[in-house]
Amino acid sequence: MKYLIVNADDFGASRGINRGIIDAQRHGILTSTSLLVDAPLSEEAAKLSRVAPDLSVGLHVRLTNGGSKSVAAQGDGDHCRAELRRQFSRFEELIGQPPTHLDSHHNIHRDLRLLPHFLHFAREHALSLREHSPIRCFTKFYGQWGGESHPEQISPASLARMLEAELEKGVTELSCHPGYVDPDFSSSYAAERRIELQTLCDPLIRQFLAGQSIQLINHREAASLFATSAT
Repeated sequence: MKYLIVNADDFGASRGINRGIIDAQRHGILTSTSLLVDAPLSEEAAKLSRVAPDLSVGLHVRLTNGGSKSVAAQGDGDHCRAELRRQFSRFEELIGQPPTHLDSHHNIHRDLRLLPHFLHFAREHALSLREHSPIRCFTKFYGQWGGESHPEQISPASLARMLEAELEKGVTELSCHPGYVDPDFSSSYAAERRIELQTLCDPLIRQFLAGQSIQLINHREAASLFATSAT
């Protein structure tokens, strides 16, 4: 059986991104999202998640060291561990329960100096960490590289082709970044978010998944699936 988690990063980053994520879950194939607990609209995101009970919410860790400089630049393990604990606690305050999964902004957990701390934290709290769990991660649904926009990469036809070619048996997570464009939100990845949203809500994609017998699940359901298979 092929299972697909569709997870949106950056929940809480802006009002438009929050709206886009909720719309992608209500009208499209989105099943999960990852929350930035210190973002300007994180509290709004938490409130929206309460009216979307089928949306599983994970922790999207963002690490900085006293400002905009990434902690990964210094390999600061102490700061990383402290931030993981603090952001986990803040997540529980906002959502009212622990996260269903763990990942990081710009995939900072890939840094080999920080990865051991993320792995330890994920094991401690029984969380799946992106790229370090039985869930295969699919990251090609992204409309920008080399400093240029590539909207063709995130079209419905392109997504269907990629999933048909690369989706394997078991559970796969498709990471995505849908949202509406806020005029006051500064990001190098802006117009592409609206295109991603349109693609995730396109009927062609649902038809494709049904035709391929691909079942949509969220991270909470995936955890139950693994627990059942282990018994």
